[in-house]
Amino acid sequence: MPKFVTIGYGDREGYERIAPALRDVAHAHDEKLRRDGALMGIAGQPVQLRNPEAARLEVTDGAFMSSVLPIAGFAVIEAADMAQAIRLVSLTPCAVAHGVVEIWPLEDKG
Repeated sequence: MPKFVTIGYGDREGYERIAPALRDVAHAHDEKLRRDGALMGIAGQPVQLRNPEAARLEVTDGAFMSSVLPIAGFAVIEAADMAQAIRLVSLTPCAVAHGVVEIWPLEDKG
């Protein structure tokens, strides 16, 4: 089955704007995705890595990309296609709490 990487963007302000009952639904939905095999986690502090021509390893603290909302977390899910992936993440906390979820298909390099 195809795999998709999801990146959830959101902040505490958006999260607190939704009703507690909807938060509970969103967290229960995340838990169901985990039980069904999704690999999910909250975003930690990133580093940037470069190794030009495999000759000079450079590591810098911080994210390379920036956005209006902070990255809240990541997941790897399986879905038959993009339409199903969209349905699967449509009730996650970032999606319902005034955030954004990006869905990236992982293409097989084989």
